[in-house]
Amino acid sequence: MRKFFILTMPDYQQKLKESQERFDALERDLQNPEIMLAPEKIKTLSRDYNEVKETLGHLLRLKKISGEIAALEKTLKEELEPELKKMTEEEIKKLTAEKTALENHLDEIFNPASPLDKKNIIMEIRAGTGGDESALFSANLFRMYSRFAEKKGWAVKIISQNRTPLGGCKEIIFEINGQNAYRQLKYESGVHRVQRIPETEKAGRVHTSAATVAVGQHHLFGGPHHPFAHRFSGAMPGRAQPAAE
Repeated sequence: MRKFFILTMPDYQQKLKESQERFDALERDLQNPEIMLAPEKIKTLSRDYNEVKETLGHLLRLKKISGEIAALEKTLKEELEPELKKMTEEEIKKLTAEKTALENHLDEIFNPASPLDKKNIIMEIRAGTGGDESALFSANLFRMYSRFAEKKGWAVKIISQNRTPLGGCKEIIFEINGQNAYRQLKYESGVHRVQRIPETEKAGRVHTSAATVAVGQHHLFGGPHHPFAHRFSGAMPGRAQPAAE
């Protein structure tokens, strides 16, 4: 189940665990005597080992810096001496800048840039299971993406929409035009679900609702391979299927 109102972000703790496990596995493989008889295999493993080792180093440094910042922030709250407070604030600022740089670098490692990432996009949100509540959830999702785009300085243009009397959206298709829009939002494709007490529920019961999000590159829209070609020729391979009505 996808998290509601949280866009895709790297989980560095999980990445650290995975990288450490991958590093240990590669180290064991390189120590295997049988590998010494396969020069090409050694070459591949050595390359992977060095790449993972570098990534793991960045992740460990990020973990260390995050701990140092947390400790300094705690000290700052308790420190009474102005000069020491100033020194602590400067150290926090320095470490925060390094932390941001590390996060950006790791983001590039885990989400490598593609020439397509800079493209503008078309998004479609379709209500699924949940009736009126699902339509309201779809409208919530549209507002979320619109606000995110606004914060990024991107332009949003509605292409078509099917609104409900309660203010929900059975379906809405819209453009988002801006730098790296596709890179930032391409992983939003799929079925999103939410569990909550809907505005339409008078008995206070929790309902589960679903909506399908599709993200496509703007330059493909209108062609036979655009993400909404399912309207005319069936759902595209690889695209998340809409939740049942």
